[in-house]
Amino acid sequence: MALRITPYEIAVDQAVLDDLQARLRATRWPDPAPGPAWSQGTDLDYLRDLVAYWRDSFDWRAQEERLNGYDHFVADIDDVRVHFVHQSSGKPPLVLTHGWPSSFVELLPLIDRLSDRFDVVVPSLPGYGFSSRPTRTGVDRVEVARLWHRLMQGLGYERYGAHGGDFGAGVATYLALTEPGRMTGIHLSTPELTPYLGPGSAPLSARERTYLDHLERWDETERGYSAIQSTRPQTLGYALTDSPAGLAAWLVEKWRAWSDSGGDVDARIGRDHLLTTITLYWVTGSITSSMRDYLDNRWHSVPIGPDDVVTTPTAMAVFANEFVPEGEPPRELYERLYDIRRWTVFPRGGHFAAAEEPDLLADDIRAHFDAVLSG
Repeated sequence: MALRITPYEIAVDQAVLDDLQARLRATRWPDPAPGPAWSQGTDLDYLRDLVAYWRDSFDWRAQEERLNGYDHFVADIDDVRVHFVHQSSGKPPLVLTHGWPSSFVELLPLIDRLSDRFDVVVPSLPGYGFSSRPTRTGVDRVEVARLWHRLMQGLGYERYGAHGGDFGAGVATYLALTEPGRMTGIHLSTPELTPYLGPGSAPLSARERTYLDHLERWDETERGYSAIQSTRPQTLGYALTDSPAGLAAWLVEKWRAWSDSGGDVDARIGRDHLLTTITLYWVTGSITSSMRDYLDNRWHSVPIGPDDVVTTPTAMAVFANEFVPEGEPPRELYERLYDIRRWTVFPRGGHFAAAEEPDLLADDIRAHFDAVLSG
């Protein structure tokens, strides 16, 4: 069945922006945390300054005009309205998928660098920004992969490649697991899914055990957000939907910690980029629906099993500060799940590679697909 696809323009109602301004002016602040800055979460002095910039200097309308310089569309796929950017040049198709706490905005630098080589499609995950999320559970990576297959075929593509990071890396993986015949290749900038390691799997190497130990220690100190979002996203959502300062605190702490920022997220990412993303969550009221990704993928998804093998040619770009800076992910761990054709280790960059190191990432994507499409 043909999809109904219509052009879309971002145009936030002025009343929404006025309400945001009023809430920023009326922010109630907690006491500062004892101990070193950022040790208990987002630093109070930093957040005060960021909120002041958001209130007095950030220009959403200028960002809106910039975003509208790309070709936006919405497609109705079953019970989901999928927002996507589509820059078409008559070249091989490539779908790029973001993660949390990000948005399609993170991937726009890749469009700028890849649209001469690919037809680039950048959808917003269900429940993020201008994409709706169904009023049901079970909207996991597999479900999103099904939607993306429908979208790409509705755009007239029978075979296509995929890139993703964070949840987007999981979606790219399931694009390949569910319909491998349609995939030319996949490229991942984060190792989102852990291969099957249960009964019958090969023994772990020393490097694999060390890396998994690193991951376990990271989980103990950094995974609190995920525990909340995968169990009680609705409760947290009331606060983050009501307070823009609270929303900024919740999101910017992750951008600072997960990027290769050295603690200076403004210099690494830029306030206008951060606030464009945060404002996008705010004006669409989508923070709560975005957090449901954690609940659905934890409780309503089938984990990777012993028979799950990605036969699609896969590239992994490993950035220096991707969550576990003490140890590079062992290639052999991910070769348990993927047909790894390209494994590139970069000396800089972090979780938000498309925003941090777009040239490195675009070059790696181009090299991978040059190889698989020419072979």
